[in-house]
Amino acid sequence: MLILAFDTATDVATSALVDDGEVLGERTSRAVTLLEDVDALLRQAGTQTRDLDALAVGIGPGSFTGVRIGLATARGLAFALGIPVAGVSTLEALEAGAPGALPVIDARRREVFVPGGVFVPADVDVVEGRLCVGSGAVRYRGVLEALGAAIPPDTDERHIPRARFHAALAGKFVPAEQVEPLYLRVPDADKTPG
Repeated sequence: MLILAFDTATDVATSALVDDGEVLGERTSRAVTLLEDVDALLRQAGTQTRDLDALAVGIGPGSFTGVRIGLATARGLAFALGIPVAGVSTLEALEAGAPGALPVIDARRREVFVPGGVFVPADVDVVEGRLCVGSGAVRYRGVLEALGAAIPPDTDERHIPRARFHAALAGKFVPAEQVEPLYLRVPDADKTPG
C-alpha cells in the first residue's frame, strides 16, 4: 500500500511517502510548501498521485491554522484521487519517534499540549528522568527540566512529528470528510466574553 503522510500541526511540517512500511522519501519544511513537498516526494520515488492508495494526516493538537491546512490538503487530495484518509494524532506520532517519551507540543499562550490535555508547563506531570520531546519541550526546557524531565538538544529530530510515523500509526482509512481535527481547547474565535 502506497501511503502519502503529512503533518502541519506544528511549526515544522513533515511529509513522507511510504510503500508497505518502507520509507521512499521524507521531507521537513513549512505548511505553506506542503504541496511542493508532496510533488518532490512523488518525483523522487518515480510515482504519481494516481499511484497513491491512501493518505495519513496529522490531526493535531497544534496550531489551529496548521491543523486546518493539513486537513484541507488531505481532503482535497482524497476527493480528487478517490482515496481514503486516516487521521493520526500529532502527539502519538511524536511518541512513536521517541518510544517511552512524553510528547509535549507548544500550545502558545504559555501552555503545552500533552496526552490528556492542555496545561501550563509547570503543571505537566513528569516522572524524574523521563524524556520529553516536541516543540513544547524545547520552548519550556527550563521549566520541564526543573520538574525532572530529560530533554534532548533542540536540534534532535525526535522533537519533530515525523510523517513516517503517521503512516505507521494509520489505523482505519475512511472517507476524507470523516477525519476530524483533534482540538484540546476551544479556539479563540469561539470564546464568549465573560
